[in-house]
Amino acid sequence: MGDHPALIAFRTLGRVTWFGVFVPQLRMSYPTIEARVLAAEDAGFDSVWFMDHLWAPAANDADTLEGWVLASAIAARTTTIRLGHLVNCDPFRHPAVLAKMAATLDVISGGRLELGLGWGSVAAELHAFGITEAPAAERSARLRETLLVLGKMFRGEPFDFDGRFVSLRGAIGRPVPIQQPIPIHIGGGGVRLTMPLVREFAQFWNCPSYAVDRFEELRTLAAPARITMQRPIGLAPTAAAREEVDELARRRFGAWGGLVTGTAEEVAAVLRADVARGVEGFVVQFHDFATPETLRHFMREVAPAV
Repeated sequence: MGDHPALIAFRTLGRVTWFGVFVPQLRMSYPTIEARVLAAEDAGFDSVWFMDHLWAPAANDADTLEGWVLASAIAARTTTIRLGHLVNCDPFRHPAVLAKMAATLDVISGGRLELGLGWGSVAAELHAFGITEAPAAERSARLRETLLVLGKMFRGEPFDFDGRFVSLRGAIGRPVPIQQPIPIHIGGGGVRLTMPLVREFAQFWNCPSYAVDRFEELRTLAAPARITMQRPIGLAPTAAAREEVDELARRRFGAWGGLVTGTAEEVAAVLRADVARGVEGFVVQFHDFATPETLRHFMREVAPAV
């Protein structure tokens, strides 16, 4: 087990664009999700990403598998593809519990965890499940404490911590993760509450699709973090299918921002422009929920051109 070769090159040489696929565990059975992740791994995707919700935004009556249990099951069925969530909702878990979960998944996957974090921006979900009524600024401050605790837990040495939200005495995180450090991805586009956390703690800033139109403003606030971007994509298998795929993608993703549709050549041209602006990795979500045919088409025709 270990890093995909492209990801090793990306991290050591800093010149290989990597590609992850977002497979939200919504309206798909576990066997379907597993099959699509395996297809993504076989096609050469570097990572797969799930969501972390107690209900799916805008579809709260749909079955939604728990993200960490799902990632653990997938870890046991895969060997190279890396595993992450965009993004984990910080208020769901005590920081020490999250650290233990992250270290455990990193160990059982052979060092394949990508740790995506956010302060929990869906207030209605947090209210519905009785998680917290705290305002956004307080949730952001809590995430900062979580990030501090994670750093201490991942070192595997006893420590005390006195914070506004949590206090620990003689705590210790064992086992330690295989990766030192586990890559931390902070997603979001908030200038006041998110980007300061990116600058202080993240290895990667994940620019969400809704913030793509503010990329130039936000990228300067992310340094020294490296930059990844979410892109919803309608990938047409042929020029003749372009209009049909474009219509479907706009129906599913039109309100998200950052949508790219077209043939392989057209999609690659947009992603190449993103790379020229400093993007080093992509997390893509496909119009057809990542069927094996689309996964293969993307990695065969789009990725090499980017």
